[in-house]
Amino acid sequence: MDLSLSPEDLAFREEVCGFLNENLPDDIAAKIKGNRSLSRDETVAWGRTLNRQGWGAPSWPKEAGGTGWSLLQRHIFDMECRRVHAPPIHGFNISMLGPAIVRFGSDEQKSELLPRALNMDDLWCQGYSEPNAGSDLASLQSRAERDGDEYVVNGSKIWTSAAEVANKIFCLVRTSTNAKPQEGISFLLIDMDTPGVKVEPLIALNGVRLWNQVFFDDVRVPAQNRLGAENEGWTVAKRLLEDERIMVSRVAENHRLLGLLKAAASEEQKDGERLSNDTGFAQKISALEVRLTALENLSLRLLSAADGGARLGAEPSMLKLLGSELVQAIDTATIEAIAYFGAPDYRTMLGKEGGNFSVGPAHASMVMSGYLHHRGFTIAGGSSEVQHNIIAKQLLGL
Repeated sequence: MDLSLSPEDLAFREEVCGFLNENLPDDIAAKIKGNRSLSRDETVAWGRTLNRQGWGAPSWPKEAGGTGWSLLQRHIFDMECRRVHAPPIHGFNISMLGPAIVRFGSDEQKSELLPRALNMDDLWCQGYSEPNAGSDLASLQSRAERDGDEYVVNGSKIWTSAAEVANKIFCLVRTSTNAKPQEGISFLLIDMDTPGVKVEPLIALNGVRLWNQVFFDDVRVPAQNRLGAENEGWTVAKRLLEDERIMVSRVAENHRLLGLLKAAASEEQKDGERLSNDTGFAQKISALEVRLTALENLSLRLLSAADGGARLGAEPSMLKLLGSELVQAIDTATIEAIAYFGAPDYRTMLGKEGGNFSVGPAHASMVMSGYLHHRGFTIAGGSSEVQHNIIAKQLLGL
């Protein structure tokens, strides 16, 4: 299979590069490069910049306000964005909920919710995992009992990213206990300011509020806010995950992180010489490059197959497994490169405008914070153990 880019794809890449060069603010790129979080206003502003260009929703069909890009074009766009440290697309709005509304939403839901999600008028978060339902999501226990034209929701969701800034949440809730676990679940759209919704922070190892726990206490949700049929929310959620799992390789992010590693190795010294000239460390970088090349080729092969109409099965689990583990391997090498500059504790400065991040050289700033954050990559979205089981059963037939 020829994995080289066509002239059309190369022209598209040049167009993306030109747009990013003209529109990506330097201060935003610096924050992303330094593993620092954007504010809500900065996230919204970048989303609206993309929307004005018509590029706000790469995964949506054109008729819904999206780009209509192929999977390969989406990959190119992601690669170029990460190369210059542009913020990632707001995943909950664009990559997850939007395609679900396109496929399962009523005409009213499409006309009302899609433009608001696209323009970042609403910021969504995801309510899937629960304290006792993570990888085994079908065991969730949050209940939604029908009361006239409303549902009354009780329970909690955990590991809810961005709940502190979101004004809406899409949730899986149990609406029936008289069927198989997957068949008694519904998909609800809930306003975060509804009485009875409470958000509590969960602080990560790096001191950042990466997640939250969201509690629902007799929260009343209009039945018209259900997406899809009652008790068929598992179908919605499954398709939502299927739509995006092909893009979970983290190829672009691995390229970005590998570039930062090379920059650090070119600045740090060992025995009076640049670390990049050290044979042993250069071999480590080369080994990581080989892994990334293999991952990228696998990703391009699957993207090309999907664009050609092939129905992928468990193959994307390989991308998720290899991509998340490679992020952690690059992080480990970067920590080794910066040595004791990985020790400063930046937690007291996180989230503070004008915070002093000058401890050590610029290439070492917040590296440890990123390392600690990325430890969760092999858990989030399906742990590595789960991916191994999927690959073993569905691809290897074990």
